[in-house]
Amino acid sequence: MRALLRKLRFAFLPLATMLATAMAAAPDLQLKMPSFEALAEKASDSVSITLDSTLLGIAAGFLDSTKPEDAAAKDLISGLKGIYVKSYTFDKGYVYPSADVDMLKKQLSQPLWQRLVGVRSHKEQANVDIYMAVGEGRANGLVIIASEPREFTIVNIVGSIDLQKLHSLEGKFGIPRLQLEEKR
Repeated sequence: MRALLRKLRFAFLPLATMLATAMAAAPDLQLKMPSFEALAEKASDSVSITLDSTLLGIAAGFLDSTKPEDAAAKDLISGLKGIYVKSYTFDKGYVYPSADVDMLKKQLSQPLWQRLVGVRSHKEQANVDIYMAVGEGRANGLVIIASEPREFTIVNIVGSIDLQKLHSLEGKFGIPRLQLEEKR
C-alpha cells in the first residue's frame, strides 16, 4: 500500500506543481485602489464594498433560487472571485484627484485589459470607461469607472463573467444599474 501511495504521490507531484505555477502566474485582476480619503471626506455619501469569494458565497445564500432574477444572479456569482465597489456622491460639483484616477487606469493596460467603452459627455460633464480582461476565450474581469460632477464610482468584478447574465447583478452588491440589455 505504501508503495502505491508513493507512486501516486510522485505521479501527481508534477501535475500539482504545474497547477500551482499556473495559478501563481495568473494575473491578479483585482485593482489596487487608492484610499480615496479626500473623496470620502468631501462626499455627502460614500459606499465601499469588498466581497471576496467567501463573502460572495454567503451573500448568494440569501438569494431566492425560486425567483428567476435571483437564480440568475446566484449562477453568475458562482464564477466570481470578488466584487469591489467604491462610490461617492457630492452635494456640489467636485474635481476628482486625477492622479488617483490615472493610477487606476494604468493598471488597465493591454494585453490583459481592453477598453470596451469610452463615453465623454462635455454637456453633462460625464465620463464612463468600461474595461474587460479576456483570457482563454472568456471574460475574466470587468472594470467600470464612471464620473460626473456630483458622483464618482468604480466597480471591479473579478472572475469568470457571463456577459449575457451580467445584467442580473445590476442594482445588487453595490453594482449600479448599467442599462445592459440582453441579446434576443
